[in-house]
Amino acid sequence: MTDTVRLMESYTEMTEMLLPNDTNNLGRALGGTVLHWMDICAAIASMRFAGSQCVTASMDHVDFITAIEMGEVAVIEAYVFDTGSTSIDVKVDVHAEDPREGATRKTTSSFFTFVAVDDDGSPIPVPDLACESDAETGLRAAAMEAHEEQAHQEL
Repeated sequence: MTDTVRLMESYTEMTEMLLPNDTNNLGRALGGTVLHWMDICAAIASMRFAGSQCVTASMDHVDFITAIEMGEVAVIEAYVFDTGSTSIDVKVDVHAEDPREGATRKTTSSFFTFVAVDDDGSPIPVPDLACESDAETGLRAAAMEAHEEQAHQEL
């Protein structure tokens, strides 16, 4: 295991086209489908960071800001913004994109916590997070601030 890993080494972006099987009767994305995409993207980010298998430990409050319409492309972005001894905190944002016009808008946001595990499923240590560029420092600061704001809103 590496002692430190840069934030951008965890950065993961996925795209999914919203098709009829993943929509409700209004032609919009099912919430469960969006959560599934978010969990997968966050898992990839955490595994890239830890260099090991990671399992979902928790998901914080989810904000469904706007709907994703059938035919739009969902862009799911995730990155590690904080760590514990065996845990990894991941920020996940989803944007909808109209592929014909190029317009995008934020649709969903949440924070996930993963635990790195060995082949037996036991927790293992994770590297420290390094932010070596202004972009990495900015992403981490924005995630930390949003996470803290969300925690205060839930009290």
